[in-house]
Amino acid sequence: MAEQALSTAEAYIKAPLLYKGKVRELYDLGEHYLIVVTDRISAFDYVLDPAVPQKGSVLNRLSAFWFEQTADIQPNHVVHTDVDRLGDLVTEPELLRNRIMVTKKAERIDIECVVRGYITGNGWRQYAKTQAINGIELPAGLRKNERFPQPLFTPAAKNDVGHDEDIPFERMQELVGAELAEELRDRSIKLYEFARGYCEERGIILADCKFEFGLVDGKVILIDEIFTPDASRFWAKENYAYDVEIDSMDKEPVRTYLLGSDWDQNSKPAPLPDAVVDETTRRYLNIFERLTGQTL
Repeated sequence: MAEQALSTAEAYIKAPLLYKGKVRELYDLGEHYLIVVTDRISAFDYVLDPAVPQKGSVLNRLSAFWFEQTADIQPNHVVHTDVDRLGDLVTEPELLRNRIMVTKKAERIDIECVVRGYITGNGWRQYAKTQAINGIELPAGLRKNERFPQPLFTPAAKNDVGHDEDIPFERMQELVGAELAEELRDRSIKLYEFARGYCEERGIILADCKFEFGLVDGKVILIDEIFTPDASRFWAKENYAYDVEIDSMDKEPVRTYLLGSDWDQNSKPAPLPDAVVDETTRRYLNIFERLTGQTL
């Protein structure tokens, strides 16, 4: 891939860096936040080398697309995505074009709102051990990747260090209050059902997804990212099957490569081969094009 990958934006932004996550960087613009989506990629809790060209652009554009599509359903934090409006705050605007989002400053609600339409991933692992997911008792005999009659809301308590913690809905009510917990659950399921229908029309299964919400002037708004390959599990309909690991439309080539390599899983992996990086870029471009009908 000829396009330069963006590993960090710190050298190009004249604003305080508040937070540097695995992929996103958060800067303080005073009245608003500036979110930059880099091309960094993580797997198994490690940020890997090299960065994946165009990944950040895909993630940011997809979030912007979905925020616009769902704005009538759920207010969100977007102010604009135009790097030129930042003026002298950005020294290399072309490097950051399509990678930035200026947002409202919200008070983050420390709950990850997970909606599952199918029993797979961590949900399947919980079920196999306990016949329940986040304390929700389920019928015996469910098959891996089976669709639930109704989507399940399975929250997690957000931890800034380490893994988020899966919790029962009752625990979420204790943490944020019963009324807010019910509101977040209902909003999350409504968003999932909208996107699931949209994806199905385009030959894609939205297996599960996660949301983050915040409060602005006491009102709930959607923040962070929405329906991207980093925050959702997408399957191509033609690959759907029971009782197997379905090849998801995201960074699966990276996970597959690492698990098949001699990596000891106790230290940062060696740099990814060019072929794995190229295939990962192709995956991100493909899901963007299938979802939006646009070509990057």
